Amino acid sequence: MSSLELTLLYLCAAVVSVVGCRLLHLPAMLGYLFAGVVIGPNALALANDSVAVEHLAEFGVVFLMFVIGLEFNLPKLMRMRKLVFGLGLGQVVLTLVGAFLFNIAVGFALKELGYIWRLSWQASIALGSALAMSSTAIVVKLMSDRVEMESPHGQRVMGVLLFQDLAVVPLLVLIPALADMGEHNIWRVLSIAMLKATVLVGLLLWGGQRVMRAWLHIVSRRKSDELFMLNLLLMTLGLAWLTELAGLSLAMGAFLAGMLIAETDFKHKVEADIRPFHDVLLGLFFITIGMKLDWEVLIDSWGWVLLLSLVPLFLKAGLVFVLARITGAPAGVSLRTALYLAQAGEFGFVLLSLGVQNSLIPAAWMSPILASMVLSMIATPFLVMNADRIVNRLISNDWLLQSLALTGMAQRTLKIEHHVIVCGYGRSGHNLADLLTLEKIPYVALDSDPEKVQMGRDHGHHVELGDATRFSSLMSAGLVRAAAVAVTYPDLPSALKVLAWVKEHAPHVPVIVRTHDDEHLEDLRAAGAAEVVPEVIEGSLMLASQTLAHIGIPLKRVIRLVQGQRMTRYALMRDALKHKEGLGDIEPRL
Repeated sequence: MSSLELTLLYLCAAVVSVVGCRLLHLPAMLGYLFAGVVIGPNALALANDSVAVEHLAEFGVVFLMFVIGLEFNLPKLMRMRKLVFGLGLGQVVLTLVGAFLFNIAVGFALKELGYIWRLSWQASIALGSALAMSSTAIVVKLMSDRVEMESPHGQRVMGVLLFQDLAVVPLLVLIPALADMGEHNIWRVLSIAMLKATVLVGLLLWGGQRVMRAWLHIVSRRKSDELFMLNLLLMTLGLAWLTELAGLSLAMGAFLAGMLIAETDFKHKVEADIRPFHDVLLGLFFITIGMKLDWEVLIDSWGWVLLLSLVPLFLKAGLVFVLARITGAPAGVSLRTALYLAQAGEFGFVLLSLGVQNSLIPAAWMSPILASMVLSMIATPFLVMNADRIVNRLISNDWLLQSLALTGMAQRTLKIEHHVIVCGYGRSGHNLADLLTLEKIPYVALDSDPEKVQMGRDHGHHVELGDATRFSSLMSAGLVRAAAVAVTYPDLPSALKVLAWVKEHAPHVPVIVRTHDDEHLEDLRAAGAAEVVPEVIEGSLMLASQTLAHIGIPLKRVIRLVQGQRMTRYALMRDALKHKEGLGDIEPRL
């Protein structure tokens, strides 16, 4: 095939497969994997030479690490530190330790039977690293579609995934170092690798932030989107090349580039600009992974592949379940967390390939392990969709505990009428609860985070543990008796789900929704929102009012101007204010 024909083949296979996955409500990643399997040399053999595409797909991994570095948020990490460095750290470390001990046990058992086990302990660490990873792309997409990001199990899943993403960086250093060490220089090789990584990271973080910020300001003043994008690609690939030159990896340099840009004012612009490159190149990466899957191995060694699929899946799920229970999660939440994290992940492919390239893992093992990882990822959507059924079957008292919690909430809210249901007890929910308490208006606040619930109760607020996107929680909070519902967090899928429940079961109750901006204004109004409050607009109004007041504009005049702007924005205030005496002269005049 010519280069153009090969490109068209990849694009056609990707489009058809992704469309099929979308129709089946499956993640697009599975479509890319399926496309690679079908057109690969082991199926239809339409694309036999994938070397050129593999080089291109390497950039997909680079941009994946760049986006992870860009989203690296130290305050967020500190808020979730108990989950990240408790549950997440425990899962990765114990998986590595378990792989190491399992390798020793198998080697000893086979030696007693007269067989030679040739898998080194370094190879077991490389395999354990690959198996420790879960699929961020699949799990986050499924949880987002099911509006479970803020659920108790959703927060634990995100904590583990966040640590796994962070753990990739040292693992990318560790695996090549394991390949270079001999019997007597283990600590020397590891020390040199970690020293190089520490020095490089330290230099970049020490002086790189100021240089990056200053340089991006210089580029942005040219007012050229093309120049900004070229500069972004240059910095990302340049740092990736620098880390590879230092004996580390391309992906580590991309991660550092993302971290440096995340500390500048251009973070959000960069996220929007880089997304198309990231998605397309990452799709190519998964196509090449699918092309490596050998159907002959899958058919000839189906028992071995099935064993490699099921055993790690059950062991990993069991480990996560035990760790979640140890960290205080209920049995139902622990099992849901385990089911969501049991599969292999995209970085598992990267670490597996790295282990094979460095001759740690035998090349003959590549196809069976790869097939088992793909099968576990394919099984993930079905595990997630049936998670409630599995939990109810295996943990008989889970439904009883949920029923008791909802019954307790219903009893506490039974005598409350004409109240406000506050969905989410973050900063906005807390402030709203303060105002409602001041005006002696009854309310019930719902939040799925036990720490926030306890904090609210300590402040004397009526906060209940519950998920506002679940019909049972809304009904237990007295939806049909409520005067209004306020969605205080700017999450579109969650808000649409709340609006759907209210529209179906209590259409007389108005719903007020908070958003970041007015991008989805019409969608929310069409779904039944009585009013949409964009925080960007409210923030700009308060900024304008404070600015005018500080430059000497009379306070009454400032209030008139702000009221005039709000009248043009909010329907209910406009209808009320246009009939109020003394406000006929409300048009802004300077």
